[in-house]
Amino acid sequence: MRRFLREHSLTLVFGGLFLAALVGQLFAGHADYNERQAALGQPLLTLGSYLFSADFLVDVVENWQSEYLQFFLYVTATVWLIQRGSTESKPAEKAGRETDEEQQVGAHVKKDSPKWAKAGGWRTAVYSKSLGLAMLVLFLISWALQWVAGWYANNSDPLAEKMGLFDYFLSADFWNRSLQNWQSEFLAIASMAILSVYLRQRGSPESKPVGSPHSVSDRSG
Repeated sequence: MRRFLREHSLTLVFGGLFLAALVGQLFAGHADYNERQAALGQPLLTLGSYLFSADFLVDVVENWQSEYLQFFLYVTATVWLIQRGSTESKPAEKAGRETDEEQQVGAHVKKDSPKWAKAGGWRTAVYSKSLGLAMLVLFLISWALQWVAGWYANNSDPLAEKMGLFDYFLSADFWNRSLQNWQSEFLAIASMAILSVYLRQRGSPESKPVGSPHSVSDRSG
């Protein structure tokens, strides 16, 4: 058990932080929602009712979709785009899909390579893009949930203009929710890419060694 916890500590810690933050958001969001309802003279919701409400769901998934969009764009764009000296970038000479030897596919698979990497054909082709595809699917699912939940929450608001599902997709509220999250994610990626050229965090795989030259792109530790 101790070995399992150590080897999976990154996922376990951030999974725990996610759950703690989600519970905190539930309580804070519930209090905020009831404050607004009371000010308008509208009925209050219990914590359980708020948990399953469109208002809570849309607030949760609008952040999820922007995170998955960030990772989808990041893992796909960094195949071709580079930032010299950044640990978030490959060296210029490695830009692109790289050779079968570098990617350990085809005639260069290893004995312990994943099953679909060895399979060849469409399975290897899909597996070679599976991380980006997974992030894209998760983005589209969470964005669709934001769309439907936001529409339902809007139509449940007695002061809001009632509209159809497609009309809500074209509404200012939907795109304001989406774009305010997207711009922060794009800024975060750009900031990390350029700051990792010049700044260091000793021992982190997201940073170059403290004494590594600024121009080195593919070294971490």
